[in-house]
Amino acid sequence: MKITMIGTGYVGLVSGACLSEVGNDVLCLDTNLDKIRVLNDGGIPIFEPGLQDMVARNRTAGRLRFTTDVAEAVTHGTVQFIAVGTPPDEDGSADLRHVQAAAAQIGRHMRGYRLIVDKSTVPVGTADLVRETVARELAARGEAIEFSVVSNPEFLKEGAAVEDFMRPDRIIVGADDARAIETMRHLYAPFQRSHERLLAMDVRSAELTKYAANAMLATRISFMNELANLAERLGADIELVRQGIGSDPRIGYHFLYPGCGYGGSCFPKDVKALLRTAREAGMDLAVLDAVERANEIQKGVLGRKIVARLGEDLSGRHLALWGLAFKPNTDDMREAPSLVLIEELLRRGATIAAYDPASMEEARRMLGERPRLTYASAPMAALEGADALVVATEWKEFRSPDFETIKTMLKSPLLFDGRNVFDPPQVRAAGLEYHGIGRG
Repeated sequence: MKITMIGTGYVGLVSGACLSEVGNDVLCLDTNLDKIRVLNDGGIPIFEPGLQDMVARNRTAGRLRFTTDVAEAVTHGTVQFIAVGTPPDEDGSADLRHVQAAAAQIGRHMRGYRLIVDKSTVPVGTADLVRETVARELAARGEAIEFSVVSNPEFLKEGAAVEDFMRPDRIIVGADDARAIETMRHLYAPFQRSHERLLAMDVRSAELTKYAANAMLATRISFMNELANLAERLGADIELVRQGIGSDPRIGYHFLYPGCGYGGSCFPKDVKALLRTAREAGMDLAVLDAVERANEIQKGVLGRKIVARLGEDLSGRHLALWGLAFKPNTDDMREAPSLVLIEELLRRGATIAAYDPASMEEARRMLGERPRLTYASAPMAALEGADALVVATEWKEFRSPDFETIKTMLKSPLLFDGRNVFDPPQVRAAGLEYHGIGRG
């Protein structure tokens, strides 16, 4: 099948690569010349395990190509995926300018039937906007060409996106005509050979499903973070509590890990957008409002713990920071708790040596040059001369360090574990003072 992917960001590039992997002829469009140049030169603009090899393999096979030519892209694919960014506006609503521009381009250049698929995370009612935009462009041309608009939200976890696309839990398709649904079933057939995973529903329900899923996951995280803070005050261990409630099959273990707050490109943005959607519909989502507030508070938990132990004035204190990305296996630092922590520590006069396996370049881009912020070449190198070690991201390579070596390298035997990566008795046995999240 010939497919056009409009947008080569995180969702568009992963989706385009995975669709080409099963034999489709995919042309990816982006107006960013530098990004297309990188892709055509064999690189990729994001860090995602397995993606670079997949892109290279399918480029070599001729099934995956990249262009900035809008007319060529619209002409190419019978199926046109819109996978552009929807950043939050100042009021928290999703900015749909790029989605609308993509729809206008399709309407301006299409010459035959097109199935237009909203892959971007968009508010309820966006499919109607896309349909109106395409129809307006066709009317301006004096054309009456048939087209369909489908909602097909993505459910890709950063760090496991290729696996998620190739082996999906579910495939949500919101459509109001049989032809569109049948085409989507054919398109996704290679990804659901063992059993049917495609759920067809009306368009608005599909659009809401995406926001509802991310809001539910964010709710579980904020709930566990608040429970962890309570456990600390009561002298309980949140890890044991997590095991106790997770063993209930009605609850399960997923997303019950407390820490220093959630971040990334999805949860913060989608929670804000759903709150805004509810307000526009004349109601408040009290639970979700509390989830957002709790997360903003939780992002400061590591800073508060460090201040409680080392004092309000951190001048002369040097801290080693392990982890900058908002989660492991990505270089994404959008809304990352590490950003809040770094700003707080620098504001109080501390110096920081930071290390992350994937986000060093992104950190330099986002934070710029700071006189008291340096970047280490390796985890242990960050410890040189540090008063304490702070862990903000649970990368695998951090999980089993030599704690005795850590103790000898630190000026003070202090470890602040913002992701509960380590076993407190093991850390303390090595002579380190351990500060986790809700560990009693």
